[in-house]
Amino acid sequence: MADYTKKETICVQSGWKPTNGQPRVLPIIQSTTYKYDSSEQMGRLFDLEENGYFYTRLQNPTNDFVAQKICELEGGVAAMLTSSGQAATYYSIFNICEAGDHVVMSSTVYGGSFNLITCTMKKMGIECTVVDPDWSEEELNKAFCENTKCVFAETIANPALVVLDIEKFARVAHAHQVPLIVDNTFATPINCNPFQFGADIVTHSTTKYMDGHAMAVGGAIVDSGNFDWDAYGEKFAGLTTPDESYHGVTYTKKFGKGAYITKATVQLMRDLGSIQSPQNAFLLNVGLETLPLRMERHCSNAQAVAEFLEAHEKVAWVNYPGLKSNKYYELAQKYMPKGSCGVISFGLKGGRSAAEKMMDKLQLAAIVTHVADARTCVLHPASHTHRQMTDEQLVEAGVAPDLIRFSVGIEHIDDIIADLSQALENV
Repeated sequence: MADYTKKETICVQSGWKPTNGQPRVLPIIQSTTYKYDSSEQMGRLFDLEENGYFYTRLQNPTNDFVAQKICELEGGVAAMLTSSGQAATYYSIFNICEAGDHVVMSSTVYGGSFNLITCTMKKMGIECTVVDPDWSEEELNKAFCENTKCVFAETIANPALVVLDIEKFARVAHAHQVPLIVDNTFATPINCNPFQFGADIVTHSTTKYMDGHAMAVGGAIVDSGNFDWDAYGEKFAGLTTPDESYHGVTYTKKFGKGAYITKATVQLMRDLGSIQSPQNAFLLNVGLETLPLRMERHCSNAQAVAEFLEAHEKVAWVNYPGLKSNKYYELAQKYMPKGSCGVISFGLKGGRSAAEKMMDKLQLAAIVTHVADARTCVLHPASHTHRQMTDEQLVEAGVAPDLIRFSVGIEHIDDIIADLSQALENV
């Protein structure tokens, strides 16, 4: 349980809590290994009979303090850091899936996640059915199979900006006895806590708003502790039956609500090694301390930019959940009443060529393969992040060929709009 209830305080005070004479700032434990006085004690660590650190590929104190902060922000029971958001997505699914299993996934997820699950994990024998997030529960039910192990979606889709009806997806997932995994990167725990609406596991690309400065790549997984793995023991045998690679330990029996994250740490991180570096965890923690302040500015700036674009004669369409004209406005008000995110998508009446010309004229906003940091930036997903997808897949993912992803930073709103204005004049 968190010592504090307000997220602004958790962001600053939780995680590392120094005692008398200790460093005020979270220390970087830049060590691969940890010393013990006896072979017996080291053996107990390897048998999971005792808590502690023995190799940073599995766990590191700096990382764990930051993971604890993120866990408290999301309202979970356990969390872990990974080397990237992609690693977090992969681990969150692979922790409960193996060859012969099946995943249900929202069609509008980030292109990298789409490719990971539909292509790379398919090579591992894990099949996927892609669903429209706007489908009815009846339509979603048809996507499930006997071997379905989880549902994966995003609170706010990147870059389609579809707002997920979390309660609907949670009901459907639970009706089929599987957990709902939600990527909460764009909303952040400041604006949305998916666990409150029935989600079971949350992932993050901490590279985005959490870091906030485009300095450190990273990811995180948080478990709500609410999904009853033992109730469906045969389906989730990896958690509910003995793991022979750890002397027959059964994770749910030994670790209770910490079973899912413990297994991901001692099994997947042990074998695959996508650990976040302590240096990056330290930088992430610096970003987390100002996350509430930055999200407030990101959202207010994005709202103003969206309204400006919606009224501009050269703009064909604008997609932002904060606009009352947006089809997801009501869902956004329900799940994230304080604001959604700082990312907008829009298209120009001149189509794809006009979009490219306008982007080249921007001066304040930089063309970068990134999103959701303090600096305003812009991207053409069909040419960049989603270029591996076919036109049909782009449409299915909600990424039109003319879609411009505009990530509004925390600069003064007048300067951001002035930059957009001059670029549009040159189209």
